[in-house]
Amino acid sequence: MNREPTSPVWPSAPPPAAEQGLTWSLDHVSQLPRVRAQLRRHLAEGRSEDPTPESTDLDDQLVLAFDEMASNALRHGGGGVVARVAPHGASWLVEVCDEAPVSPPTPAVDRDPSQGGLGLHLIAEMATAHGWHTHGRAKSVWALLPR
Repeated sequence: MNREPTSPVWPSAPPPAAEQGLTWSLDHVSQLPRVRAQLRRHLAEGRSEDPTPESTDLDDQLVLAFDEMASNALRHGGGGVVARVAPHGASWLVEVCDEAPVSPPTPAVDRDPSQGGLGLHLIAEMATAHGWHTHGRAKSVWALLPR
């Protein structure tokens, strides 16, 4: 997917309206393997036919984006992390909320890739849209990924 490079700060915009979908309250990164497995099961159960290589790739991208966003919130978000994955037309909405409204998602700039911090860049490349906004004492970071 060829897209222009993302800006250092994700755009400020509320997420699009979507169904409730699957929602998890998260307290620690140690919960993520279980949640990833639940998400993969949900994707497999929702498929009406055998998976194709393309659908498997899209599932992998969705799980990766979810994992990156949730782990960022757990590591840097100040607690109260709630994550959801919901259908939105031809996309999946991945939204992660935390209690750090003054800390926008900021992709790493000029950092050695071996030091990490490139997840937001990767999500922006995979997503058809992405953003963040504050609501009350919380922050929502979101991305739309193809289904």
